[in-house]
Amino acid sequence: MKIALIAHDKKKDLMIEFTKKHRDYFEKHELYATGTTGQLIIDHTQLNVHRFKSGPLGGDQQIGALISEELMDLVLFFRDPLTAQPHEPDVSALIRLCDVYNVPLATNIGTANYLIEYLNAR
Repeated sequence: MKIALIAHDKKKDLMIEFTKKHRDYFEKHELYATGTTGQLIIDHTQLNVHRFKSGPLGGDQQIGALISEELMDLVLFFRDPLTAQPHEPDVSALIRLCDVYNVPLATNIGTANYLIEYLNAR
């Protein structure tokens, strides 16, 4: 599977802990991430991650392009719903693309855990 990992600033620590917890699962798949999130995942897990630009600099759009080309299987996007994001239109577009192309999307840790545990059991 091709899996995108994205996290807003206040959710990056949560993404790191999540990828550490599920490292065995993630190492079997192709991982993609926005810039800073990807580097943090690499630094803390040594997983191989293809990094795009940071979200506000177009990373969300780069992942969206893969979704529109039907080249992404799963998106895990830990959003911070309580902080205004300067690139909110890009975030909305990414979520919309997941819906258009039927790509499973988790925007919080509860859904992400459920999806990974379900997929890992298959």
